[in-house]
Amino acid sequence: MNIETLYQSFLECNSKVDIDSRSITKGSMFFGIKGENFDGNKFAKEALQKGAKIAITDSIDLVNKYRDNVVIVEDSLKTLQDLALFHRRNIKSKIIAITGSNGKTTSKELISSVLSSTFKTISTYGNLNNQIGVPLSLLRIKEDTEFSVIEMGANNFGEIDFLSKITEPDFGYITNFGKAHLEGFKNIEGVIKGKTELYNWLINNGKTLILNFDDSQQRKFRLSNNFSFGSSSNSKYKFQIIDDDNVIVECNGVTYESNLYGNYNFSNVCAAISIGLEFGIDSRLIQNKLMNYSSNNNRSELVLINNKSVILDAYNANPSSVELAIKSFIKKVGTKALILGDMFELGESSIDEHKKIIELSESYNIDKRIFIGQEFFSLKNNHINNLFFKSKEDLYKKIGTLDYKNILIKGSRGMEMEQILKNNII
Repeated sequence: MNIETLYQSFLECNSKVDIDSRSITKGSMFFGIKGENFDGNKFAKEALQKGAKIAITDSIDLVNKYRDNVVIVEDSLKTLQDLALFHRRNIKSKIIAITGSNGKTTSKELISSVLSSTFKTISTYGNLNNQIGVPLSLLRIKEDTEFSVIEMGANNFGEIDFLSKITEPDFGYITNFGKAHLEGFKNIEGVIKGKTELYNWLINNGKTLILNFDDSQQRKFRLSNNFSFGSSSNSKYKFQIIDDDNVIVECNGVTYESNLYGNYNFSNVCAAISIGLEFGIDSRLIQNKLMNYSSNNNRSELVLINNKSVILDAYNANPSSVELAIKSFIKKVGTKALILGDMFELGESSIDEHKKIIELSESYNIDKRIFIGQEFFSLKNNHINNLFFKSKEDLYKKIGTLDYKNILIKGSRGMEMEQILKNNII
């Protein structure tokens, strides 16, 4: 079946695509995708039994009774990606692509929220930002969608370029360049090279860059087709920080308030405002969206428990984001406790980067420093003025209630640091 015929079948399936047989949408098109630890082809029969109209598979071992509803392809994932690209070329929506080391999802949600005040807008669901998630996000774009905000993630070279070629964005924004996914990128120079694949694609295809002029790396692209924001006087949209605890900023004489915590969210908020202004959205509508946005996904959440102010930033962690979180946290007034979990995907740099974070925390006046995980625990003997635990369970067994006014909890997703709030130590 060629891509044009497959696309017609996609439209006949009400433009619905599923890859998980446990949550089939009746009448949808199911793709059996293979991964390192799973093979979706094994669930194609189940998907059809649950109501999928068509199953796309690269396995020939399906029961004959489903033959009329099965399409055999050479590679299911590539077919999904090809279908997404074909769909992208048949819709009118303007696409904004977002990548970066930190803040991708928060920026995506803020930008989408602001745009939705005036335009029919969709955005990447959750953090489905990889070679499977991006095609699925593109296939959610409807005929009447005016803006689509697509998040792109990567942990190695070439991945952002590949996703750009599938997405063909009209605009692109890189949140920042930090020490993330060092297993693939090796160092900060590698991160910059990998992430700027988005800007290079945009330049080569005559599209528009959205640049944060407070970032020296992004200023290097200023001669390209772009619009910019930041505190720099050279920015098209110039911002001043009014309050960096709950982020409040001023631009063109208008003050914008948000419910986001921490000065590391400054650029996330400014990007959303700038994009709103660039596309003619009234500042009052932008303000309303910012004030009504709150993170409830373990990203920079401010949680009040037992008269304590807990900053829960447990969705993910890398050396750059942890450093920013600590530097923002120390500005809080009152006693402070820091609870950090291991940072993953740092490769050979892991021990060194964990050591740097411990030393950074020791350079500030923090009343209690707690580190959890195998990587942090391996450094225990060199930093005797802190508490180290191999696991959260060890923490629960060996420590009583933390009686501090301010508490920061942060760690990589696999550490599930949000579970600490469910125990009786805070």
